[in-house]
Amino acid sequence: MKIPIPHLDSDVKVLLPDGSEHKLIDYLLPSALLMLAALLLMISMFLPYWRLRLYAPQYPKGLAVNVYVNHLEGDMREIDGLNHYLGMPPLDEGGRLERSISIIAIVVLGLLLIAAVFIHNRWAALFALPAVAFPVIFVADLWLILYQYGHSIDPQSALGGAIEAFTPPLMGLGKIGQFATFSSFQPGFYLAIAAVMVMLIGLWFHRAAYKPLVDARKRARNSARTAVAQEVVQ
Repeated sequence: MKIPIPHLDSDVKVLLPDGSEHKLIDYLLPSALLMLAALLLMISMFLPYWRLRLYAPQYPKGLAVNVYVNHLEGDMREIDGLNHYLGMPPLDEGGRLERSISIIAIVVLGLLLIAAVFIHNRWAALFALPAVAFPVIFVADLWLILYQYGHSIDPQSALGGAIEAFTPPLMGLGKIGQFATFSSFQPGFYLAIAAVMVMLIGLWFHRAAYKPLVDARKRARNSARTAVAQEVVQ
């Protein structure tokens, strides 16, 4: 004996206030996309966002540092030793404030995306759109830190007089004295970008689903007002 299992068919309809109908999936899809965007953003915290590798004859395998939103990992001691000869500060000194608040900031952005699920009008975008700025802010802040490091060379240090001020590239190959550098964005950053793309798609479907609902409410209210006005006249 087979027991029928209830499920959401594609033809399930939602009755709007003015009597028109809308597909149920149209309301579920934007909610799922916004929650997926929040999940992607949360997961990105545990992955590196950016990586810098240094190559030189004395380091044939290269030296690398991975930048997470809240900490740095890699050959920090060796790179800091090289920076010392240039009179540059340790790598960990750059972006300390940003790293200290990054986890809280990402959690807040994720919660705002989830909150947007429960807002059924245009104001949902105000809760979701701050997440768009996060990857942009990360790149801008990273560039500023790299600029400050490259322009903090002490000319009185052991090797400072031999190297001109520089800014390591955000992506691709670069040259610092006898060192070749290669910079690249990492999975955490691309997950944040993916979260933004999913969120924007979710907002598009959110508007497509809830604008007819808002319009239907307006039409229902106008019809009710018209009916009351006619009764008063009669």
